[in-house]
Amino acid sequence: MKRTSHLLFTSLIFISLFTACKSLNKTQKGAAIGTAGGAAVGAVIGRASGNTALGAIIGATVGGVSGAVIGRKMDKQAEEIKKEVPGVKVERVGEGIVVEFNSKVLFAFDKSDLSNTAEKNLDDLAVILKKYPDTDIEIQGHTDDKGTEVYNKSLSERRASAVANYLKTKGITTGRTNTKGYGEAAPKYSNDTESGRTENRRVDFLITANDKMKQDASKEAGSGTN
Repeated sequence: MKRTSHLLFTSLIFISLFTACKSLNKTQKGAAIGTAGGAAVGAVIGRASGNTALGAIIGATVGGVSGAVIGRKMDKQAEEIKKEVPGVKVERVGEGIVVEFNSKVLFAFDKSDLSNTAEKNLDDLAVILKKYPDTDIEIQGHTDDKGTEVYNKSLSERRASAVANYLKTKGITTGRTNTKGYGEAAPKYSNDTESGRTENRRVDFLITANDKMKQDASKEAGSGTN
């Protein structure tokens, strides 16, 4: 009971902090989030908000000056993705990046094999990912709520795996990636409209700092390097 109360209290602190910091840029938010975050808090917030990407990135947050260093690196990478990869939504969250591909950009309806256009878009993304090797990449598959839960989860898993396997052929090492299929369980948009269901059929890339980037950021923060 005491642990649960502490977690809830910490989560509320984070939510309040995140709301209060809306006027800050993403790098500054990364510096502010750290001590209130952590994997457990990230999971709670991710479930509460229905945003699995947000929860996972919060869970990987370092915070403090090191977090600000990481944030600056993520700012640069996010801008490159926005500029070079067509058909994606790019959002900077804390110390990470969420890259959202609507599934129609990657797959035909109800299919898990990549289209030719999808391969070209993923080629562009892979070029940038290779420029920033000190990051981890979680690939999440999502669907709308049409069909059964079991089928949708399986389809989302197959799609996430197809993307990860293709990136591996482009030089993104297996150790950098992991996949998750959420099916219809984590809608980001309303399933009450056709446009919302289309948006929910998506693949999200969560880009976060790996251990090496975190260690380098800590050293840079300690040395006072700008």
